[in-house]
Amino acid sequence: MTQTFSDIIQHLRKELSSLQVGRVSPAILDDVMVEAYGTRTALASLASITSQGAQMLLIQPWDSSIIKDVERSLRTCGRDYNPAVDGTTVKLPFPPLTEEKRKDMVKLVEKRCEDTHIQIKRMREELMQEIKDKKADKSMSEDVFFAEQKKIQKDVDEANAEVERVGKDKEADIMKL
Repeated sequence: MTQTFSDIIQHLRKELSSLQVGRVSPAILDDVMVEAYGTRTALASLASITSQGAQMLLIQPWDSSIIKDVERSLRTCGRDYNPAVDGTTVKLPFPPLTEEKRKDMVKLVEKRCEDTHIQIKRMREELMQEIKDKKADKSMSEDVFFAEQKKIQKDVDEANAEVERVGKDKEADIMKL
């Protein structure tokens, strides 16, 4: 049961790592899909993505014939990307974050942390129901039931504290200039 809570927290960390702060990370493009070879494929599977300086990503498709598909996908992925084709590479510049953008990103971090708290709450409800069912069909004693209940609550409290810590760390990272 502790493993499930840590999985939820790992998912939050992965989501938050895709948020650009100060230095742009290739992880920001993890969910960009490219329509190439008649199918939608993850950009990371079709190209090498590297950071060039603090505000630029360099995307080098392994097959130069799909460079226009990569550019089109970056323009239409729902973000304000402005890719520039430079021979066999695509340059993706990121302007420095304004104070307003930083505050918007903090709100996004808070929302993702809240969504994670909700996932943890659902997991707690499922686990509590499991032990209630075991108690009801007499496969678990009262003492074991209460001990399990306390253990679940302890794990939930630890998971929520970790979510708060991860969220606060990311918010501090975003707001530092």
